[in-house]
Amino acid sequence: MNRYEEKIARMLAGQDDRTDFILADAKDSDMAAGISATGLRRDPKQGHSRFRTRREYVDVIHGILQQDIVDIMLTSASILETLIAEDGFAGTRIQSAIRANDTTDLWRGRGGSYQSQKSVPFRSASLKKAQTSLGLYSMTFNGDAKQDSFALEEFARFREEAEESRFSYFLEVFNPNEGKIAQADRGFYLNDMIVRCLAGLRREERPVFLKVPFNGADALSELCAFDPSVIVGIMGGSSGTTRDCLELIHQAQCCGARAALFDRKIVDADNPLLLIEAMRSVTDGALSAKEATHLYHEKLGAQGVPPLRETDLDSVVTEAVLLERAA
Repeated sequence: MNRYEEKIARMLAGQDDRTDFILADAKDSDMAAGISATGLRRDPKQGHSRFRTRREYVDVIHGILQQDIVDIMLTSASILETLIAEDGFAGTRIQSAIRANDTTDLWRGRGGSYQSQKSVPFRSASLKKAQTSLGLYSMTFNGDAKQDSFALEEFARFREEAEESRFSYFLEVFNPNEGKIAQADRGFYLNDMIVRCLAGLRREERPVFLKVPFNGADALSELCAFDPSVIVGIMGGSSGTTRDCLELIHQAQCCGARAALFDRKIVDADNPLLLIEAMRSVTDGALSAKEATHLYHEKLGAQGVPPLRETDLDSVVTEAVLLERAA
C-alpha cells in the first residue's frame, strides 16, 4: 500500500495518531481557472511576474512528487496523463487522484462571474478512462430545493458510475455561494446538509473522506465529533500569509480534522517545497504554527529566495475565522 492507503487503514481501524494526518496538494485548478491557475512566476531582478506555463506548472508538481511528503497529488486528468508518461510517481509513496467533476461555481475565467451564479453540476473527466482509482467530487448547497436536489441526483449518478469503475472518491462540499444562507449559519448549515446527504448511503457508497471549508472551530468540531467513522478534512481557501496557512492546519487538527487539501496556499508560496515541509512539521506536532513560519523564512534566506513578505508580516494571522483561537 502507499502512504495514503496505510493512513486511511489506520484511521478506519481507530489506530491513527496525529502523524497520520493526510496532506494533499491540489494541482487541479486548471479545471477552474485555466491559465491563471498555475500561479505567478516572479522575477525579482526584472521586477515583474507572469503566470507559469503548463510546462513550468508540471515541473513544480514533479518537484513536489520527488519531495514525497504529501500523501495525495490531485490533478486534472490531462495533467495526470503527463505525469504518468514522465514517470512522475516512480519511487514515491504518493497517491494520485483526479478532479472527477467541475461544477460551474468552480469556473474562474478572468472577467467571468460563474462563482456568484447558481452552481450547476458538470463533469469533464471520464471515470472509465481515469488513470487512477481515486478522485474528488464536489457539491455546493445553496438552500434552493430544486437546485440542491438536482445536485444530489447527479451525485447519485456519479456514485453508480464510480462503483462500476471501482473508483473511490473524497467529497468536497463548498459553502453556499448565492447569499441565501446567513454567514453566521453557513458552517452549521453545511454540517447538516453533509450529514443528511451521507445518511442515505451505505458504507460502501460513502466518500473515503470529506473536504470542507473551515467555518470556525465550533462548526468543524461539531462535524468531526458527530461520527468518528467519517474522516473530515479541510480545504485551504485563498493564499493569505504563511502563518494563515499553518494556523489553519493547526486549528483544524485541534478540532478533529484528519486531512487537508490545499491549492492556492501552496502554488502561491515563495517556495512550495519549504511550505510543505512546514505544514508537515505542524501536523506532526514538531513545531507550532508561529515557529514553523519563522523556520520557513530562515530556510528561504539560506536558499537566497527573496520572500514576498518579510518575516514579521508573514507571521501575522490575517484570516478573521482564525483570529479568535490564534496563539
